Amino acid sequence: MFVDRVTLFVKAGDGGPGGASILREPFTPRGGPDGGDGGRGGNVVLRVDPSVFDLSGLADRPHHRAGSGGPGRRNNRHGAKGAGLVLPVPDGTVVRDARGLVADLVGKGSEVVAARGGRGGRGNASVASPRNRVPRVAEQGEPGEEARLELELRLVADVGLVGLPNAGKSTLLSRLTAARPKVADYPFTTLHPNLGVAETPGERYVVADVPGLIEGAHEGRGLGLEFLRHVARCRVLLYVVDLGGASPEHDLAVVREEVAAFDPSLAERRSLVVGTKADLLPEWPSRPPEGVDLVVSGQTGHGVEAVRERVAGEVAAARAEEPPRESFVVLRPAREPFAVRREGEAFRVSGPRVERWVAEVDMDDEGQVAALQRRLIRAGVERRLAEAGAGAGDEVRIGGTAFEFQPDRPLAGRPMPDTEAGGAEEA
Repeated sequence: MFVDRVTLFVKAGDGGPGGASILREPFTPRGGPDGGDGGRGGNVVLRVDPSVFDLSGLADRPHHRAGSGGPGRRNNRHGAKGAGLVLPVPDGTVVRDARGLVADLVGKGSEVVAARGGRGGRGNASVASPRNRVPRVAEQGEPGEEARLELELRLVADVGLVGLPNAGKSTLLSRLTAARPKVADYPFTTLHPNLGVAETPGERYVVADVPGLIEGAHEGRGLGLEFLRHVARCRVLLYVVDLGGASPEHDLAVVREEVAAFDPSLAERRSLVVGTKADLLPEWPSRPPEGVDLVVSGQTGHGVEAVRERVAGEVAAARAEEPPRESFVVLRPAREPFAVRREGEAFRVSGPRVERWVAEVDMDDEGQVAALQRRLIRAGVERRLAEAGAGAGDEVRIGGTAFEFQPDRPLAGRPMPDTEAGGAEEA
C-alpha cells in the first residue's frame, strides 16, 4: 500500500555515565583518579535511499531509538559510543516537528540528524582540578533528544498528469511508459500516485499520475488535497481532458483553478493540455479543439509518440531553466540548557546540565553548596525563576533535590527539613 504521510517518534541514545575510581596498585600510594569518560549516545538520522519509493516501511514501526553510550571505567577507559540509527526515506521527503520545517530531503544520500545523542559524562579523571585533585564523583551522561516527526512525501517527478476523475490519465501513463496502473471505466480508479519512466532518443523523464481532482479539491473534497502536493515538484504539468465529455472547456478550467488555488506558482509552470479519448469524436482526426495542444487516443495509440516527443522538449527546456535541485536543512539554535515550569506550589528546573551540577554536589559541604548557588546564578537560573513567578520561600526542585528559593541572599548551607523530593537545602 502506498503511504505518503507518517508520524515518527524517535529517541537518540543517552550519554554514558563517567567512571569514578581511584588508581590502586602496589607501590603507587597516591594513584589519583582514573575513571574514564562515558560514551556519547547515538544519533537518529533520516537519509534518502533511492531504493525506497514511499513511507510504508516506517508506517508499521513508528517508534525508533538509537543506542546509548557505554559507561566509563577504571584505568581511564572511555565508554563505547552508542550505535547510531539510520532510517531510509524516499527522495522528496519533507520533515517537520513541533517547531515547523526541519528538512526537505532531495537527492541520493541527503540526510538530516533528527535527534542528537546525549553527551557522555566526564569521569573523575577529567573532572579533577587544582582545587579538587581527587574527586570522588563523576558526571552522569546527558539524555538523548526526543522528537515527534511528521514525514510527508512529495514525489520528485519531471511530469505530472492532472485532470478530473476518469479523464484517461492512467491510460496515458501506460502508453507513455512501461507502468501498468489500474485502468477501469469508473471514476477514482487511481487511489494513489503512480510513476513511470518515458524515453525518447534524446531524453529520459519520470511521469507521475496523480489521482483525479474534483471541484473544491483544494478545500479537501475528494482525494485531490491528499495528492495535489505531489505535483508541486513537477517541472511540467500535463492537463488531461476527456474530449468525449459534456464540456471539455469547463473541465479544463476547473482543473486549472484547483491547481492554482492549491499553489499559485503552479499556474505559471510549463504545461501542456492533452485531449484524450479522441476516437470518440465524430470529426476526429481533423483538428484538436480550441485550447488543446495535443490529441491522443488510448484505444488506438494515435498521438502518443507526438505527446512523448513534445513533453521531452518541455522537460529539457525546464531543466535548463531551473537550478539543480538540492535538499536543505533548517538550522536552529541548540536546545536550551534548562527549562523552568511550575509544579503545583513548587517550581521545577529541568535540564541535563543543571541536574548534573546538583548531583555532583555534597549537600553537607557548605563550600560546595555555595559554589553551586553561584554557578546557578551565572547560568541564569535565579533570573528565570523570578520571571516564572517564584518568590522568597517557594520550593524549587532540581533533579531529586528540593531547595528553598531565597534570591540575592548568601547560602548558609544548613540542612533543611526533608521534603517529598528527597531533601531540601536553602538556595
